[in-house]
Amino acid sequence: MELTRKTILEDEDYLRQISIPVDFNDEKLSEEIEALKDYCLETECFALAAIQVGIPKRIVCIKQTTEEDSDEEITRDDLKVLINPEIISRKGNTKYWEACLSCLDLTGCVNRPYEMLISYQDEEGNYHEKTISGFEATVYSHEFDHLDGILHMDIADYVIEMTTEERKEFRQTHPYEIIDKDKEYQRPSQNKRYVR
Repeated sequence: MELTRKTILEDEDYLRQISIPVDFNDEKLSEEIEALKDYCLETECFALAAIQVGIPKRIVCIKQTTEEDSDEEITRDDLKVLINPEIISRKGNTKYWEACLSCLDLTGCVNRPYEMLISYQDEEGNYHEKTISGFEATVYSHEFDHLDGILHMDIADYVIEMTTEERKEFRQTHPYEIIDKDKEYQRPSQNKRYVR
């Protein structure tokens, strides 16, 4: 199965749809998950929502949840697939200059929760709950937004256009920032939609 990256250049309306819940009786599901894993492994990204590669289902593939580049090779076994994920609760506030495979060179300073309690199903359909915090919560939150058609540029305080190399350099002086760990999470409003 060949997947195609969807971007705001030609597919913005597609990316803004709400992904449908996964039906575990879907005969295509296993093939789609394996193709999503392949794409995620071959691409420079922290994680990937299925909608970003043409699968409008509530599936997220998590590849890396640390801000620092690692010399360790990430393998298929390192990938985590979350199906029908939901956020049960969130608290704290952080800031990070996020980028996105779907949003080309647009980098945005986004407020995300410091900690989240989430639920999801694994590839066999088993239910799990997990508490995640720090940069990991930023990665998960970004991908979960994709499932609801929300792009990071919609909720960013600032949006700057920069190349991958410029962004890596910029993040050296503008790293991930924890604002607080325990206060109520202040969800950014979505009325800041970036207009090209």
